[in-house]
Amino acid sequence: MSQIRAILTPFESVDTRLTDAHDLLELLAEEPDEDLTAELEAETNDLEEAVAGLELRTMLQGPDDRLDAILTIHPGAGGTESQDWAEMLMRMYHRWAERRGYTVTVLDLIPGEEAGIKSVSLQVLGEYAFGYLKAEKGVHRLVRISPFDSQARRHTSFASVFVYPDIDDTIEIEIRDEDVRMDVYRASGAGGQHVNKTSSAVRLTHVPTGIVATCQQERSQLKNRATAMKMLRAALYQKQLDEQEAAKAVVEASKGDNAWGNQIRSYVFQPYTMVNDHRTELKISNVQKVMDGDLDELITAYLKRFGGKVA
Repeated sequence: MSQIRAILTPFESVDTRLTDAHDLLELLAEEPDEDLTAELEAETNDLEEAVAGLELRTMLQGPDDRLDAILTIHPGAGGTESQDWAEMLMRMYHRWAERRGYTVTVLDLIPGEEAGIKSVSLQVLGEYAFGYLKAEKGVHRLVRISPFDSQARRHTSFASVFVYPDIDDTIEIEIRDEDVRMDVYRASGAGGQHVNKTSSAVRLTHVPTGIVATCQQERSQLKNRATAMKMLRAALYQKQLDEQEAAKAVVEASKGDNAWGNQIRSYVFQPYTMVNDHRTELKISNVQKVMDGDLDELITAYLKRFGGKVA
């Protein structure tokens, strides 16, 4: 019922406002008034934004679109340059989430030796977080003059982004104890004496699939194991959905293929600035705006083209 209300209530509100605006327009046709005209113009602009929001909401009809999201980033080949690019993407998603009022928690982070990160897992809490962020799943390509190259040469780097729905306990995913291997280790990075001296970080490996989930957010090994198990369940659930999609349409490689070279988006810093989404052909010349978290135009273009397809 709450899901149905979430759809109907905004629609009914806009419909009521539209009727009131129409009545005001008829009144102004009989008795012109500058103040009421200005009020009607402002309401018209607000209604345009509200209708655009409703249109976008219709693109989020997947069974998991309303859920929170777990987002992971892994750098490609290229060492420090790719690891720095992975960290840039992490900042970008942090800023996007802040713009929307979402909450971001770092579940696991492995820093690079010199700069950047080797991997990171983020939990993004907010309504429709997964529905929006599923547009980011794939390989992201960076072209720039590397700050780590003494000869100032242009480099191309890759980082892979995976997005899973943060599923709750009502979704049944069977994980047998004998199929999970647990390793513990000391948490990396800053965290105080306790973190450095105890093996509180947890790595869970699902042996049949090879899927790995790690967490070092908490000082408690038990809490980290619980969170890692939740991440593992989410990854297995997403794998199950991907397999179902592949069975329905093998030709839809974009839903399951994250191989290097199949980038979904390119970010060019030199010799010109451009963000190019290869799925929608949307191009944005202000690359810094995108890196500051302004992803809505890119996400909207993706959802309008692909998001309305309900499995």
